[in-house]
This record gives sequence, C-alpha cells and structure tokens, in this order.
Amino acid sequence: MDLGLKGKVAVVTGGTAGIGLATAQAFIDEGAYVAICGRHSDLLAEALKQIGDNTFGCQTDMTNENEVYGFARQVNEHFGHIDIWVNNVGASFARKDKWYTGKEIDAHYAVNFKSVVMGSQAAIPYLEKQGGVIINVSSLAARCATSGRATLYGPMKAAVVNYTNTLAGEVAAKGIRVLCIMPGFTLTPLVAQTIAPEELQKQVKSCLLRRPAQPEEIAGPIVFLASQQAAYMDAATIEVSGGRNMTLNPGFSYND
Repeated sequence: MDLGLKGKVAVVTGGTAGIGLATAQAFIDEGAYVAICGRHSDLLAEALKQIGDNTFGCQTDMTNENEVYGFARQVNEHFGHIDIWVNNVGASFARKDKWYTGKEIDAHYAVNFKSVVMGSQAAIPYLEKQGGVIINVSSLAARCATSGRATLYGPMKAAVVNYTNTLAGEVAAKGIRVLCIMPGFTLTPLVAQTIAPEELQKQVKSCLLRRPAQPEEIAGPIVFLASQQAAYMDAATIEVSGGRNMTLNPGFSYND
C-alpha cells in the first residue's frame, strides 16, 4: 500500500529513542524527509546516524518556547516546508514525598502537555501553507488511571487527548488534521533497562495479546494516521494497547 508520504517532511519531537526514533525510521522507510529533536546532543547524533539520509536534527528542549519555535524555523529553512508534526515528547516522574511539590507539578505539565501545545503552535504557520497533519502521542494512562507515585502522568496525557479535539476544531479550515495516538505498555530501550522481569509479567497480564508493544508497532499507526490513507480521519484518538484492560477476564482464552 502506497501511503503517499514520499517527499513529505515529517517532524518527530523526542525522536532520539524509543517510539520517536522508530517513528522517524518508519517515515524514512516511506520515502519522507525527517527532522528530529532531543535534549541530548550525543543521543541526537547517534539517532541521526542510525536513521541515515534525508534527515535533519536539532538539539531542542521542547518545554522551552524559544527553542521550540527556533526548531520549527530551522526545519522549514532546511527542507523548505513542513507537512507532518508528531508531538512525541513525554515522561513520567514519580513524586519523592507524600504529595507533589510545585516544581514536580510544573515538570509534569511542561514535558507532557506544554510541549504538545508549543509544538503544535510552532508547526501551524508552516502546515497551513499547504495543509498537513499534527499527531499527538498520549498514553493509555489517559484512559486507565495510574495510582501511586506517578499519578500526574495520566491527567496530563488525558489533557493531550482533549487538546487534540480542541485544536482540530480550530485548524480544520486551514487544511490541518489533528489526531492522537494512545500507546499501551511499550518496551522501549529505557523500559527494558529499568523494569524487572516479574514486573513485566504483571504489566502484560491484563493485555489480551499478553506482551508489550515494540516501538515499531506504535510507529506504524502514527505513520498511517499521517498518510493520505487516513485523509478522512480528524479529531480522533486511536488506542494501540494490545487490548489492555478491555475485558474483565483477559486470561479466559489462556485458561488462567
């Protein structure tokens, strides 16, 4: 199937590892040009080397307004236009005490929601010239609350879902589609390094497919949503979770 992405310019924020890197590679495989950003210059250089030709990278803190707008401007100057913008930056921080400090709240807000708003606003002036797509990466935590010491991650990711619909209504007349992807538990390199085998088994037991996603399995739906094959999709959130928490007895067919 030809996704119609040859020659398109796709921006993937947080594209140096995990879902972001897999998404950048998937766009390259479809014949697109790709720009990525990240906060760490060494990881950025390694990612650009791994992806190969037709790429551009810029060290960028997506919570810094000036750097975000500067990144968008540099991408446009390098490629001449922007067609697709993927807001992929996000992180979960466990609080250190019984309650969140103001600094911890601000950090959650900045990386998980502000980065999406700023990225979108930076992209729109370039996307509206010829039409385009904004794709926001949320999380299954937006639908399934997480209790414990990381309880702000879900609310921020839920805000991303709502913002997707709100922004779609504002920019539809400009020829810009806005969509959201809601990944489930994904075995990124960072997760693989930090999660114990027994915890991994607990995480996937409520998943109908009984395994975590690979980053490439999240990248595929993102690239599809950005393509002409999804041209009539707008203001939609697509869950890619392997059916996690979708049935009351997920172990039935496994005879648990």
